[in-house]
Amino acid sequence: MGFAVSDTDSFIQEVTEEVRRDHLFKLIRKYGWIAIAVVILIVAGAAYREYSRAQDRATAQAFGSQILAALDKNEHQERVQTLDTITAPDAAGAALLAMLKSSELAADGKSKDAVAALDTVANDLTVDQRYRDIATFKRLIRDDAGLAVQDRREGFEYLATPGNPLRLLASEQLAILDLAQGDVEAATNRLSEILQDAELTQGLRQRASQMMIALGKDPTALGQ
Repeated sequence: MGFAVSDTDSFIQEVTEEVRRDHLFKLIRKYGWIAIAVVILIVAGAAYREYSRAQDRATAQAFGSQILAALDKNEHQERVQTLDTITAPDAAGAALLAMLKSSELAADGKSKDAVAALDTVANDLTVDQRYRDIATFKRLIRDDAGLAVQDRREGFEYLATPGNPLRLLASEQLAILDLAQGDVEAATNRLSEILQDAELTQGLRQRASQMMIALGKDPTALGQ
């Protein structure tokens, strides 16, 4: 009794599957070490990334704790001395330390040293532009920085460019400079633009509104 057609097809299929399995086993025996190596590399890479993240978190926490301990000192001079002992983990951390040190020096009446600390950040090309801009802004608003009015105006105009996170604060300072130079119309126009900006913060809204009222303008009537 011979095989039926269906039995023949089933037999051929089983033989084919067996050949495939045999071929697969040969490939695994020949190249399986590559797959194992890839798996090991993936697992090792994931473990290293997790270890690096944990190390970064620990470093950041230690750095933050040191800063808090320094700022917890009673005297400004003590705070500066303690801040000087802290080693920053990166350029951003060094910039933060310098700006904190500048604030403490200024509060201690050491204006020249305070400005110098800000300059180290503003002029350091290895520091992220955001930190450099913050240091520049802090320097520009200092009356004891020895800057001419025109230099301050140019600095604030640079910071007030679209896309800069400090642009509205810089615009506020430009309005103050306008008023100091007697240009009420320019100050009013600048304050109006600030009050209509979609990114306006509540604090800046209050200050700008108060300035508008002091100039005899109604800040609620803008755009009407």
